[in-house]
Amino acid sequence: MTDDDLRDDRPRDDDGDALLSRLKVIEDQPLETRAEALAQIQDELRAILEAGDVRPSA
Repeated sequence: MTDDDLRDDRPRDDDGDALLSRLKVIEDQPLETRAEALAQIQDELRAILEAGDVRPSA
């Protein structure tokens, strides 16, 4: 088993499915609510990407 096998922060298919489900629900909302919900998702995705930029020291 490698270190990559132990990493738990890699995207999974079910993560993508969950995101798509959330986006479909958001699409049916009124514009103002939709904008707020999309901004929240953007913040969540930014936090995930920024967390991935941190490399542990060896």
